[in-house]
Amino acid sequence: MQILLAFIIGAVIGLAIHYLAGGRDTRGAALAPIIGALLAGLVWMILTWAGVGLDSLWLWLSPLVVSWLAWPVVAFLARTRRVRDLNERKRLRLA
Repeated sequence: MQILLAFIIGAVIGLAIHYLAGGRDTRGAALAPIIGALLAGLVWMILTWAGVGLDSLWLWLSPLVVSWLAWPVVAFLARTRRVRDLNERKRLRLA
């Protein structure tokens, strides 16, 4: 049940990333929180399956740290979207 806390922490950090990272016009508002929540939940699941207990500090710090990996993912997606949009405008002779 505590994995829900990891999902919430990841989503909140993802929301912060959405507003801090550039390229907000290239993505929806839910993308960064979803990526953050998925990363936090995934690392929580892996650590609990590896035998890390609820009393371990590593289990509780991992969602806080791993969720910030959503930033490079969001930056990559924004850069890719801009390049694809530019190529599409060129193809349609709009640019």
